[in-house]
Amino acid sequence: MLPRITRELTRVQKQKLHLPTGLSLVTGKPISTFFPNTKPTKCPAHKSTDQANESFHPRNVSSLPQPFDHLNLWHGSLFSQLKSPSNLPETKRLHALLIVNGFFNSSYADRVLGSQLVHVYVLYGCLQDALVLFDKLPQRSNLAWNAILRGFLDAGRFSKAIEFYQLMPLVLRACTELNDLEQGKKIRDFILWNESHYHIKCNVYVECAMIDMFAKCGSLSEARQIFEGIREKDLACWSALICGNIQSGEWFEALSLFKRMRLEELRPDSVIMAAILPACGRLEDMNMGMTLQGYAIRCGFERDLYVSNALMDMYCKCGASHFAYSLFCNTDNKDVVSWSTLIAGYSQNCQYHESLQLFLMMEDTEIRMNAIIAASVLPVLSTLKLLKHGKEMHGYILRQGFESDFVVGAALIEMYANCKSMTKAEHIFRILSDRDITLWNSIILGYSLNGKVDTAFQIFSRIWDFNLRPNSITLVSILPICTKIGTVKYGKEIHAHAIRSGLGTAVSVGNSLIDMYCKCGRLELGVNIFNQMKERSIVTYNTIISAHGIYGLEELVFQFFEQMKEARIRPNKVTFIALLTACSHAGLVDRGLSLYHSMIYDYNIPLDMEHYSCIVDLLGRAGHLDDAYDLIKEMPVEPDMNILGSLLGACRIHNKVELAECLEKRILQKDSGHYLLLSNIYASTGRWKDAMKVRTMIKEKRLPKRPGSSWIEVGSGIYMFHAMQSKLGKIQEILENLLLEMRNEGYMPDPSFLSDDFLYDVNDLMNFEFG
Repeated sequence: MLPRITRELTRVQKQKLHLPTGLSLVTGKPISTFFPNTKPTKCPAHKSTDQANESFHPRNVSSLPQPFDHLNLWHGSLFSQLKSPSNLPETKRLHALLIVNGFFNSSYADRVLGSQLVHVYVLYGCLQDALVLFDKLPQRSNLAWNAILRGFLDAGRFSKAIEFYQLMPLVLRACTELNDLEQGKKIRDFILWNESHYHIKCNVYVECAMIDMFAKCGSLSEARQIFEGIREKDLACWSALICGNIQSGEWFEALSLFKRMRLEELRPDSVIMAAILPACGRLEDMNMGMTLQGYAIRCGFERDLYVSNALMDMYCKCGASHFAYSLFCNTDNKDVVSWSTLIAGYSQNCQYHESLQLFLMMEDTEIRMNAIIAASVLPVLSTLKLLKHGKEMHGYILRQGFESDFVVGAALIEMYANCKSMTKAEHIFRILSDRDITLWNSIILGYSLNGKVDTAFQIFSRIWDFNLRPNSITLVSILPICTKIGTVKYGKEIHAHAIRSGLGTAVSVGNSLIDMYCKCGRLELGVNIFNQMKERSIVTYNTIISAHGIYGLEELVFQFFEQMKEARIRPNKVTFIALLTACSHAGLVDRGLSLYHSMIYDYNIPLDMEHYSCIVDLLGRAGHLDDAYDLIKEMPVEPDMNILGSLLGACRIHNKVELAECLEKRILQKDSGHYLLLSNIYASTGRWKDAMKVRTMIKEKRLPKRPGSSWIEVGSGIYMFHAMQSKLGKIQEILENLLLEMRNEGYMPDPSFLSDDFLYDVNDLMNFEFG
């Protein structure tokens, strides 16, 4: 509930500002000038009192006393009718009676009837009529001021609410919606000034509005200060602070407040339950979420739609979409939020086919797709490379007018970029680029996905030209490009910007910085970032564990793993991929198998293709190729090319030609990389005819060969070149000189690593001689 303004407070405000009655406190102009080009809604032009008396014949009001005769007798009758008029025409009839009888004359001291009429017009949605009347009132009560403010707020005209009366506590809600913290602080200071100078006690509604404003504007410390100063905190105060912490990403603090509220024997309502459940999802704490679900059932919220939707969101974020689907099926009267939550949840858990199927099911219901669902389905079409369906969705978005929504626009850019249609992505970006930073994040990511590194950096540098500022997602999008090309210089510049802008404290930015520094060969800088982070997520630990595994520092890998468990962060499937990879690189077979069993039986994490690939690589590197092959044969699903490629690579290392021949039949027909590997295995054992046969198959099947590429940084530019380029200039000359030096020192080429990218064919290899 929004706070009401006391009569005393209105009086104090007028004394302080010394403005004539009827003028805006900001501009000094009549209130009706806020809408200079609009006329009252279906309301006849108001005449002066004399004109109205001439045209309004006395016989039309024969049952009423004449003006100012027995005033008190019929004043009460008019007020009673104004309190609950049956419809808008009846309200306007009463308005006419007030005009006829002189209630708007400057000499008339009553302010009740006119203010009540303003209130009624606002209730009927006639804000412009209410403003015109408000401007004509000789006296205004607190009711009239509150009515106009409420009209602005209900119409979504938050800037006008502040402009109308920036010092009234009711406008705190407008500051909240506009995220205007500075304006909110001025209002808070004014309220405190009144408390100290005029002994006006601030009521709980005003205090609750201040908590809500400060919390949702990101100033949690000031919100907490007001909250702690309230002696008797009601449910609305707790709800405002808990929701503010959740909006600011303070998940632990929100849960701590919820626990404290329960200790004070306050029972939460469905709003607080629906707000606190997503915090468990963000923390991936499904046990806590299930505990809260049980408590919600005991409180009688089992059938509450908002709580059910929040539970579905929590389970999806915890990776348990099957629980979310069960709730979805048992939810009566599903709304658009129910459908969009599960559609997006499937997509977040990489269950794209299920997400698409659910969307198709929704189309058979009476639920109409909105912008949120469109933005949730587009990533599914993007991942599945369904460009045709994406274009159809784009057409529907245009017909429904969703294209102005920047979230939908960003999803469209990402869809086209993922489908290699950058021209259309650029077209959408050009139309909407000045709307929101989200669109810039999407186009930067799109250029990165399509290998246009230079363009991505150019787009990033232009953000400031449009009066926009990068956010944490922008930095998380641009830092992987520095990682991809190994450019520490640009990474450091972005790091410096993150510190200056205050974005360096964001967990996601810290994680990206750790990844960038570690993959660019600066492990010590990555560790420094890790040590400086006040808050760490599961991604933080996964990143630092994976980095040390790549560097072969297995002891530190397990130290960080123990540290993560001490921090009560539950490992997920990515954690075990990093741990198993570290064991594979270090040759720790027994430790790796122990972790493999712990993942299944201790943490109940289902096996993914990546886990099978890690175990096959672990066994293959250690020479246990038969065990690795047995594992592949026992897999409940068909192994992908990464698993077969791991075993094939182990066959090359250990010269297991027979096993490689068995795998030849299972190699997919679309990847030349594994054929080249098989050819090298044959070449390493002198089976030149088999090697040539495999090479011939590559050419006959026209399998694509992706040439190696590299970057070189010269001055402020980054230059890319490919191994298959015919004109490498100075680089080609350097390579030829290196070959001559190798020949002079007696080195011979290793045929097991020979490829077409190395300028020679298998035919040349058989006749190759130095000197």
